[in-house]
Amino acid sequence: MNIDDIRALLNDIESDRVERTISTTNTDKFGQAICAFANDLPDHRQTGYLFLGVKDNGEVQGLDVTDELLKNVAAIRTDGNIQPQPSMTVEKVAMPEGDIVIIRVEPSVFPPVKYKGRIWIRIGPRKGVANDEDERILLEKRSANVMAFDASPCLNATIDDMDLQKFKHYFLPKAMTDDEIEEDRKEGRTIKEQLSSFGFFDVKYDCPTNAGMLFFAKSLRRFIPGAYIQYVRFAGKDRAGDIMTEHEFKGNLCTTLEELDTFVETTIANRRPIPVSSTREDPFVDYPYWATRELLMNAICHRDYTSNGPIQFYQYDDRIEIMNHGGLYGRANEQNFPKVNDYRNIVVAEAMKVLGFVNRHSRGVLRVQKELKANENGEAEYDFSYQTAVMVKEMKSPRGERALQEAIAQGFVTASGEKPSNMTKNKEGKSQKPSNVTENNEGDSQKRSELTISDFPTMLTWNVYHAIKQNRKAKYSWLQDNLGVSESSIIRAINDLKELGYINKEHSKIKGEWQLLK
Repeated sequence: MNIDDIRALLNDIESDRVERTISTTNTDKFGQAICAFANDLPDHRQTGYLFLGVKDNGEVQGLDVTDELLKNVAAIRTDGNIQPQPSMTVEKVAMPEGDIVIIRVEPSVFPPVKYKGRIWIRIGPRKGVANDEDERILLEKRSANVMAFDASPCLNATIDDMDLQKFKHYFLPKAMTDDEIEEDRKEGRTIKEQLSSFGFFDVKYDCPTNAGMLFFAKSLRRFIPGAYIQYVRFAGKDRAGDIMTEHEFKGNLCTTLEELDTFVETTIANRRPIPVSSTREDPFVDYPYWATRELLMNAICHRDYTSNGPIQFYQYDDRIEIMNHGGLYGRANEQNFPKVNDYRNIVVAEAMKVLGFVNRHSRGVLRVQKELKANENGEAEYDFSYQTAVMVKEMKSPRGERALQEAIAQGFVTASGEKPSNMTKNKEGKSQKPSNVTENNEGDSQKRSELTISDFPTMLTWNVYHAIKQNRKAKYSWLQDNLGVSESSIIRAINDLKELGYINKEHSKIKGEWQLLK
């Protein structure tokens, strides 16, 4: 502010943004005025001014402004009488008539602000104590101003700390149609504007939001130290056992979500076919892929990212335990869980929905329990006794071990679980067609006998093959929805089936059908 700006405030009538006094010792008066400006009941969202050394009519009387006076006035902010502490500055200004002190007070984003336990507000040119209705308004302002952690600006980050290629080529095509992307390009929308539209960038502070860093940071833990998943496989049934293997999923969420999806499918589920008769094999898993994946995705979506601790993903001989920081949030409590849901991280939840990792229909937990019971794991056990964290326990299914022991007893497999396979390797070490498939004169593959699950490298390839067999015009999206797996998993299974010679996509753009063995 220059002298002219100050003079304009002094010559104007005293209002709810300006107060004047000639006192230098009445700290209660100063504290009440500062509190009232910070509460900003009229919602001007502008600075309030307290002038010391000025009469009520705006005439400058002047003060002997010393360092001691400035220190005493500034100490009002931190002496504990004003809570929460306001944002304010204290400045000596030399006017032609004499020196004055200006105290600038910014509106608080956490009202109501109290001075010695009382809420002071501006009522036109004077101040007063807030009534119940005034306090209700201030509390609503507080709720409106408080931003979730994921929506808040990450002030020590810049757009250069974000992997913009991942946003453009991975996230954006899933979030927008090709026509919408092209329209954005024609309108000249900047990358910052695009990021901001999804809650990943704060244009006011010109920096990424915490959600933006969670999904696209080049070095995530530099900015959000606790944003990673710690997997440990213990030998035995408690943490006293030896650590068999461990891994940290510490990339941004675009990377981590895909890695976890693959890890659960290929490592945790432990799919394997077990003979149940001399002619038939059934698939068994220790942990259902979708249910385990959903429990992990819920932990990532709902955790408290202000904590420096990771999500704990621990596997024992008989169970899996997943613990994430942050208890039940908002409307959700132990009595109404899981029927009532609320989101601690609304931007994260929406972005995970866009990428296809959560559905936000408040039915994920119910479906998890259904799948676990169907696989004889028993229902997942939730433990809310930690208060600041949630633990969920998933027991290992006994079905696979029971079937294996029966197969050993019947002589279908050896005690080591080995069974001769008709799958061979070529000279390059790649999987090739099984011995029960030959070529006819037309070049089409022809089966001599019915394929069994042992002819497929994974349970997923078996499921995809039979889904395509039922629907020759199946699209990737149809397979993804019906099998309950990610698009990347479908693509890997399709590539495996092509490499093994089980399927071949016809080149006809009109028919668009899959070609299978007859």
